[in-house]
Amino acid sequence: MTRAMECDGVVEDVAGVRDKAVLALDVDDLVAAMRLARLLRPYFATAKVGLELFSASGPEAIEALLAEEYRVFVDLKLYDIPTTVARAAKVVGSLGASYLTLHLQGGGPMVIAGVEGFAEGARSAGATAYFPLGVTVLTSQPKAPPEEIQRLAAVAVEGGCWGVVCAATDVPSVRAVAPGLTIVVAGIRPPWAGSDDQARPATLGAALDAGADLVVVGRAVTSASDPVAAANAIFCSSSSEAI
Repeated sequence: MTRAMECDGVVEDVAGVRDKAVLALDVDDLVAAMRLARLLRPYFATAKVGLELFSASGPEAIEALLAEEYRVFVDLKLYDIPTTVARAAKVVGSLGASYLTLHLQGGGPMVIAGVEGFAEGARSAGATAYFPLGVTVLTSQPKAPPEEIQRLAAVAVEGGCWGVVCAATDVPSVRAVAPGLTIVVAGIRPPWAGSDDQARPATLGAALDAGADLVVVGRAVTSASDPVAAANAIFCSSSSEAI
């Protein structure tokens, strides 16, 4: 199945790729973040609030993106004692976020606490769709041994995570032990954008071909002089590849 799109204009839909694309708003200013969010709305269904934006604007960033009808992906990689993680996750869930990341290095009890806290907070807000995600090995790390990825994926399964975050090269390792989990691939970098601090990047097409269910695109678009042109180029570059 190939993806069809208008590569000389705004992407309408790329066989559902827009629904799989997460815009990483890794900036320290809410006004700038919302300007990017509105500009790139045709390309992304979900927006990511990471440590930088959350530190700058906190819950207001989540609320503002929800008002723009984005699904919100809160990427805090929670990693602390179980009680603290559960309480923090509950707060995020109550704000209406769809996704929340927990660092799997925290171990099973911590992950379970985070999953349960996130669910409790979401239910208190009347939400019925909430998706806790376990982070395996950061894409800035040059090495991710398959056995370590598999160990962490097993923690995600046992902890009740809906999915895991990993590099495109780690997808086979995750699938081997957690075939039912959703896979989020971070570190999407087209060749023309350079890798920056991403040690294990992948193109959009390569990530989707590897089996990614969601893909996170950040600085390649948000730091571009023309974010719309950059987004269009990223989507167009994979328009002839098979999913």
